[in-house]
Amino acid sequence: MIHFIGVYDYTVILTHLSLISSVFGMTQAIHGDYKAAIFCLALSGVCDAFDGRVARSKKNRTEDEKNFGIQLDSLCDVVCFGVFPALLCYLLGVRGVLGLAIAFFYCTCAVIRLAFFNVLEGKRQQTEGGCNKTYRGLPVTSISFLLPMAFWLQFLMSDMAFLVLLHVLLLVVGFLFILDFPMPKPGLKQILGLIAFVAVTVGIILAFTKFRVPSPADRSNQIVDELIDEICETTAP
Repeated sequence: MIHFIGVYDYTVILTHLSLISSVFGMTQAIHGDYKAAIFCLALSGVCDAFDGRVARSKKNRTEDEKNFGIQLDSLCDVVCFGVFPALLCYLLGVRGVLGLAIAFFYCTCAVIRLAFFNVLEGKRQQTEGGCNKTYRGLPVTSISFLLPMAFWLQFLMSDMAFLVLLHVLLLVVGFLFILDFPMPKPGLKQILGLIAFVAVTVGIILAFTKFRVPSPADRSNQIVDELIDEICETTAP
């Protein structure tokens, strides 16, 4: 008889769907369809918002099943909310030495946070169980809502200002991942309200945004290039 390692039941379905959505979104981003990529990122966030509730609905989970769920969730989150947003922002122009440094920082902070979460959550499950009431720092899932919202601001700013916003967003959110501060965990009503707001945001992005995606062959950072051009013009005789 064939046996498989891992847990295969309804408690992990949303976690797998979140991963699949993000991997598909990365393929679309690579091909230049950033609108589909944003949709996939938001969808991954929705799946992640409810995977814990679905898992806890099974009352007879063993300790191994609980620990497997914790590890699986964090490993998928590394891809969905660590690598995927960084890749998307890179393809949209967060490039060059500056852009790569920010992307590296963001991904590193996401991994540190998730590893720290695994340690704390594993200990907490042994003593408390149930759902944690607060976060320590900003959860990595937040990028699935913040990045689509940032795209909404594109209507109010130039392409260069929007590119600056992407740099700042990755830098600040990465820092908040590892900053130790208490953050109340939203309830079901707050989550549903946030999902509805993001759904409207993504709908507007899909319908109206016309962001010009840089050429894949261009590895320079437009912000740095603009600054260098201005300095050259200022210092020219």
